[in-house]
Amino acid sequence: MPRKPRIEIAGFYHIINRGVEQRVVFKEFDDYEYFEELMCLYAKSFGITIHNYCLMSNHYHLLLEIKSPNLSKFMRQLNMNYSIYFNKKYKRVGHLWQGRFKSWYVTDEAYLYTLMCYIEQNPIKANMIKSIEEYPYSSYHYFL
Repeated sequence: MPRKPRIEIAGFYHIINRGVEQRVVFKEFDDYEYFEELMCLYAKSFGITIHNYCLMSNHYHLLLEIKSPNLSKFMRQLNMNYSIYFNKKYKRVGHLWQGRFKSWYVTDEAYLYTLMCYIEQNPIKANMIKSIEEYPYSSYHYFL
């Protein structure tokens, strides 16, 4: 049975994607950097605003705002091109991501602000760091 298409209406979305079998998808500094470059490149070309993000070793969180129904196209380009880079660099084949990305429409302002804090504090909750200032792979540094 084919899967249902996503409903994409203008607004804010919380996006999560995880490595297949929860494997590491960002091994080195260059991997994080390349993903960030792709994210910015495709956000600009698709007219998407990135409000928050946090790249963890085996998954990522994004808080995006779309104005037209192009979220799936943006995510397809981002995930596909990063997968090509990663598989080529680490001489591997096969899927990098665990299924389709997960997305939730942000319904109100209170949830939006809670979500922003949640995304930024993800490395603290994972006991990777003591203070958010220590983590280089999130949008927190752009708010300083």
